[in-house]
Amino acid sequence: MSNAQFETYGPSPAHVPPAYGGFDPHSAQTLGYGVQGPYETHDAYGTYSTYGTSYAPYEDTYRPAYEASETAYEEAYEEAYEEAYEPVVRPRSGRRAAHRRRGRVAERGDGPMRRLVPQALVVAFLAGGTSAFVAEDKAIELSVDGKPRTLHTFADDVTELLTEEGVDVGAHDVVAPAPDAALTSGDEVAVRYGRPVRLTLDGQRREVWTTERTVEAALRQIGVRAEGAYVSASRSRSIGREGLALDVRTERAVTVMADGRARTIRTNAATVSEVVDQAGITLRGQDATSVPLDSFPRDGQTVTVLRITGRKEIRDEAIQFAVQRIEDPSVFKGTEVVERAGQLGLRRITYSLRTVNGVRQKPRRTGSEVVREPQTQVVKVGTKPLPTSVRGAAGLNWQGLAACESGGRADAVDSSGTYGGLYQFDTHTWRGLGGKGRPQDAPAAEQTARAKKLYVRQGASPWPHCGERLHG
Repeated sequence: MSNAQFETYGPSPAHVPPAYGGFDPHSAQTLGYGVQGPYETHDAYGTYSTYGTSYAPYEDTYRPAYEASETAYEEAYEEAYEEAYEPVVRPRSGRRAAHRRRGRVAERGDGPMRRLVPQALVVAFLAGGTSAFVAEDKAIELSVDGKPRTLHTFADDVTELLTEEGVDVGAHDVVAPAPDAALTSGDEVAVRYGRPVRLTLDGQRREVWTTERTVEAALRQIGVRAEGAYVSASRSRSIGREGLALDVRTERAVTVMADGRARTIRTNAATVSEVVDQAGITLRGQDATSVPLDSFPRDGQTVTVLRITGRKEIRDEAIQFAVQRIEDPSVFKGTEVVERAGQLGLRRITYSLRTVNGVRQKPRRTGSEVVREPQTQVVKVGTKPLPTSVRGAAGLNWQGLAACESGGRADAVDSSGTYGGLYQFDTHTWRGLGGKGRPQDAPAAEQTARAKKLYVRQGASPWPHCGERLHG
């Protein structure tokens, strides 16, 4: 075999770059992984001649997960070498056997040739496996809560990628693209964590979630009109994963009516009292507003200021006394005797007299106290049966006396209103005889009985004009 035959296994041309990080499958001097030695030729006697220029070491900083270790390369080399030189155990004869023997002599006589064959097998083996791994590897840009980083992965979809990277996603978090989206090299995956915001918006409390990281961006995402609004936290403040409490009062138009004039202002005040102050209105004395001063002012609301002047007035009122009736068997039935007269009590009441915007209001009772307690009146009520006759008065013409005094009418009353009944009793005399109320209101039998009683005491003198009828 000529030297030219062996030179076909020499180094690759200078314009062909080394493959797989400096590994040249055509040179036995490239096993340094990135360092290519000087080119060499071999003659038939095993001597070496060097030509060309050596290359500076090449360092590959990228180490993908599928890259084989140096030990793996060595093991593959040894396995390929053993397979290439495994002896064939069978008889050889004739020209074919001689040809094979000459081939072995040639191989034993050329050291470089023996090294190149197994190296070529190793390179072919590694090249096929590496190509498969490279096809599966993907360069992905992953942004988690605004922090981007580029990584390599074999994940098939977004969910698998997040699982590999230990990124937990909750119900309020946002992932783009969708978790089941397939991945290809060059894709961008973004994860934005949800943050709870305990929002009090115009006095109404609720909890909302946002994936924004600042107060201003969160308000924009929630849809809150922030122009002219009061915000309890700086709009540039960042929102942590734990969230925050936020009080927002949007700008509202409120009209204040006072002293016959309307004032409309735009405000983000928290109370009606603040709105009145911002309108330049001063409340004095008993002045008030149509809605509570501590209530929340609503957009489009009208608040009326009430100018109030007033004074107090004290009035005394009588307290009626109670009447206690006690039965007395010593008093004739139908007769009541006042044993103790009652006395009226006195109550002092305070009233508020107000004028609202020039209109006098109905007095309002604001206080009451008892100055004097009333005294109960005690009355004895007779239960003793009336006598059917009065000793010394029996047999007299009482019917004739009644006809003369009242015309025989039990309810008769004289023209002056002083005397009444059958026998024209005055009230004082009637009650002195144990009578109750007015004599003209008592039954005729009671009137006759009391007339007889009077006759026993005074004779016929109480009836100076008609008394003679008793005997006629």
